[in-house]
Amino acid sequence: MVSLDPAPGISREDLLGVNVCAINPAIALHEIETWIQKREPHYICATGVHGVMEAWKNREVKKALNQAGLVTPDGMPLVWFLRFKGYSQVSRVYGPDLLLAVCERSMKTGWSHYFYGGAEGVPERLVRNLKRRFPELKVAGMESPPFRPLSEEEDHWAVERINASNADILWVGLGTPKQDLWMAAHRPEITTPVMIGVGAAFDFHAGVKPQAPLWMQRSGLEWLFRLLTEPKRLWKRYFYIIPSFTILVLLQILGILPKHPEDEFRHERL
Repeated sequence: MVSLDPAPGISREDLLGVNVCAINPAIALHEIETWIQKREPHYICATGVHGVMEAWKNREVKKALNQAGLVTPDGMPLVWFLRFKGYSQVSRVYGPDLLLAVCERSMKTGWSHYFYGGAEGVPERLVRNLKRRFPELKVAGMESPPFRPLSEEEDHWAVERINASNADILWVGLGTPKQDLWMAAHRPEITTPVMIGVGAAFDFHAGVKPQAPLWMQRSGLEWLFRLLTEPKRLWKRYFYIIPSFTILVLLQILGILPKHPEDEFRHERL
């Protein structure tokens, strides 16, 4: 039976309307293993500041995140917020690191993987690099969908290929928020027990894009590294989301957060 409810027993904290899980990598791995053993379908959104701000702007994104089995604190600002709220056990559950951790666990469990996303050629490079690191990794399939919207027929056959693979884990690398919306929309028809949206992890582990140094990741400066490496693509995003996120979180902590913009819009329409 398909479950569209978040995983029970996990503490969550409202961050600008997104229920972020107070977890660490060990808890995430435990949940993934439980879902696979029970063949209990869920999806995981590895979410940082960008994802939270997309949810703040778009009710459908917020709904997709809040229906996820886990919304992991993918960025350090989310970790700091959860620790501020008293969850001392929380540490970053970063998409690229989660991908490696799950692949490593697969060497003992025998889980099989399907990789869906990335530009043309990226899934193949990703799998080659992962197999160098984890030689016994079971790959059930891989594909790079076109950037344009798929037709109903194309989408149907993509789902058919994924289901026919009998993969235990489907990795979705379509970027935020596209991958979150995709997983939410396809959860009822995909039989794979676990879908995990990991965004740039495909590019990082395929060697297409560089990762920030560990000290920048741990200090919450990964956004700066990515901005410096892709300024034309990312400057508008970070110019908006970083100050907006900071102000909104401060307002939430002070208890004076304004209504969600779509709530205001809907109120005016009534």
